[in-house]
Amino acid sequence: MIVPMKKVSLIIRGDRKEETLNKLRSLGILHIEILEGRGKKLEELKEKISLLERTVFLLEEKKPKDTEPREATVQEAISIAEKVQALAEERKECSAEHAALTAEIERFADWGDIDPESLAELSREGIELSFYETSKSEYETLGDSVKTLPLAETKASVKFMIIKTGAEGEEEVLAALNKFQLVMPRESTGKLKEKQAALARRLEEIDGAAASDACYIDSMKKAVRACEKDVEFEVYRTGMEDETLSADGKSEVSIAYFTGYVEAENVDRIKAAAKDNSWGLLVEEPTEEDNVPTKLKNNRFVSLIYPLTDFLGTVPGYFEYDISGWFLGFILIFFGIIFGDGGYGLLILAIALVPIIKAYKAKKPVSPAFLLMALMGLTTILWGTLTCSWFGITPERLPGWLRSLSIPVISSVYADKIWYPFWMTEQMGDGLTKEQNVQIFCFTLALVQLSAAHVLAAIRHRKTLKAIGDIGSLMQLIGMFYVVLSLVVNANVFSFGLVIAGIPIGLVAVVFVAVGFVLNFVFGNYEGSIVKSIVASLADIVSMLLGVVNVFADIVSYIRLWAVALAGSAISATVNELAGPLFGRFVFILFAIFILVFGHGLNMILNVLSVIVHGIRLNTLEFSSHLDMSWSGHKFQPFKKEISL
Repeated sequence: MIVPMKKVSLIIRGDRKEETLNKLRSLGILHIEILEGRGKKLEELKEKISLLERTVFLLEEKKPKDTEPREATVQEAISIAEKVQALAEERKECSAEHAALTAEIERFADWGDIDPESLAELSREGIELSFYETSKSEYETLGDSVKTLPLAETKASVKFMIIKTGAEGEEEVLAALNKFQLVMPRESTGKLKEKQAALARRLEEIDGAAASDACYIDSMKKAVRACEKDVEFEVYRTGMEDETLSADGKSEVSIAYFTGYVEAENVDRIKAAAKDNSWGLLVEEPTEEDNVPTKLKNNRFVSLIYPLTDFLGTVPGYFEYDISGWFLGFILIFFGIIFGDGGYGLLILAIALVPIIKAYKAKKPVSPAFLLMALMGLTTILWGTLTCSWFGITPERLPGWLRSLSIPVISSVYADKIWYPFWMTEQMGDGLTKEQNVQIFCFTLALVQLSAAHVLAAIRHRKTLKAIGDIGSLMQLIGMFYVVLSLVVNANVFSFGLVIAGIPIGLVAVVFVAVGFVLNFVFGNYEGSIVKSIVASLADIVSMLLGVVNVFADIVSYIRLWAVALAGSAISATVNELAGPLFGRFVFILFAIFILVFGHGLNMILNVLSVIVHGIRLNTLEFSSHLDMSWSGHKFQPFKKEISL
């Protein structure tokens, strides 16, 4: 259920903001309405969080596997983070310089050791040397006007040195060779290599320092949370509305005020605190205009759905429905159908049982996520048993007792058999295949789940005539269910002319759709006046008409369960067909095992994605839209202290 909330407004003295917030944080029951903070301190705290988060990311890349965590206070963690970031900046500079030196050294790798100072000394003595690299053909055209000395030669090029003599025509040749001249390094290649080695050592030292500081990662994460709580505090402190009041025209008093929400059961506690601290307090019932936070409270079984809804970030609005129980029940069914294989269910259950058993042995609480996973494994085993689907193995190769556990109308054991409902015989026409029976089951799930949505809506509106509109929607759904069976499953078996026990089923379905539309048209927008409700429906006539089509589409949408399961089954069978022949030869057995593990593993991953895309969609879109839910809520998060570091 959604826990009832009360809206509270607090008025305090302007000079007692910090004192009040500290007391409220110790109390830990008030959700303060979102405020917009400001100020230098707030910016500094955000910078510290950014610093810590960047440092954690950096250190996790350098963290040795055998690192033992060490504790540090918040301030110590920040100091370490500043040191690490300074080293990171130094490393960036050293790395850039090291790369430049490496490129420079590689440029002279084929020239040997070169010392610009020695060449400059020779130049002062009157011996001017310059170095070039050209193609062989270019080198051979130099002629006798320049004095050259070949240094190295390949099939394509020549490295050579020119000794300037001042001979006639030498300047022209040197000008033509200018683009081929080797640019001298700023220092000797020997010194460049020494600097490169020194930088490499410094980079190792920096990496070593980072690795040694990786032991503080957990402390930095705790420091991030502590700073986030400080940010929260500062936002509330600086975001409060301030007013200056004057009682006698002379003295002025500064006050601050803000709004929050508290669980109804904790109202007495906030009242007592207000009385003890001389706060002004106003307690009200929240309205739909208020941004009321949502807190869900259910039994331990229904609460197993919370890890999934937390992962999705779906929170119902305070004035919406808590569908946790419905969500859990149907997602388990959808999961089982989509995976559709009892063998996969056994693997999922086995994976979930490992941490569950470890937790029980260690006498620690079991994570709800693993309990939910175990339930999903069980529902998959159940569906696989009912349909006789085990690792994509053909029914003929399965034990007889396993085949006997399946339900014939949906079992793969009877995939080729035609089934006739009680009102038909073989002579009357087409019957139903196994796949059509599964489709009918999926559409029946749609009828049950979507009908539940309209029943819940009718119960909520039971004190107004709007409930009649919800009943009309329910009638449309029931009638459209038969239309879907006729148009999608089998038009002969579910014909519009079908009569059972004197009841014209097809005609009744059409009447249900028509009457349901009228009731929804008249009462669907009821807000105290039938006339206004009809006018509102007329103004939105296009959406009202499309609503009938949407009911059809929403029911048909559940066929995705059958389609995805069919695709998964086909992949399983294909993997088995690929691997099967390889088991005949010993040398290919390992390859066959690899195909089986990879193929079925990939299929399971695809099934997980299908559950997220299709199974969850049916709960959060089709089911929720019939409840008129928008998932517009946000979590109730009381302002409270965390354990200090």
